[in-house]
Amino acid sequence: MPAALGGSLAGKRIAVLGLAFKAGTDDMREAPSLSIIPALEERGAHIAAFDPKSFEQARPSLPNTEFAHDARSALKDADAAIILTEWPEFSTLTPADFKGLMKQQVVFDFRNILDRAKFAGAGISLYSVGRAPSKKRDAEVVEFPKRKA
Repeated sequence: MPAALGGSLAGKRIAVLGLAFKAGTDDMREAPSLSIIPALEERGAHIAAFDPKSFEQARPSLPNTEFAHDARSALKDADAAIILTEWPEFSTLTPADFKGLMKQQVVFDFRNILDRAKFAGAGISLYSVGRAPSKKRDAEVVEFPKRKA
């Protein structure tokens, strides 16, 4: 991820869409957000997160995180966005939504809900994590430490 943002996360605003373990629930047990967000914050990133249901459950575990009222608020002025939970409303976000709100158009789709062709056509760097790379830039490895027990 740092390579996609110029080599450092220091001072970067990262929008995290989805905090819960899975869509349709406020379940935070084993949620990837609980390890990914602190790892980003340790590297100097400022996190603006949104989840339709779980922000109250997530708040105690993520004390340094800004909680947005909706996805578009989280995306505003972000240098990058990460989709961690497969909420249906995130799949309806268009390339124009990302382009119109973000400072830099770099998106990491951990749930593979966005259309790579549409985003590439709009000039947005979309990294589909866990999907076979279609281009060299999609092959970048994104690693985050495991959550501490």
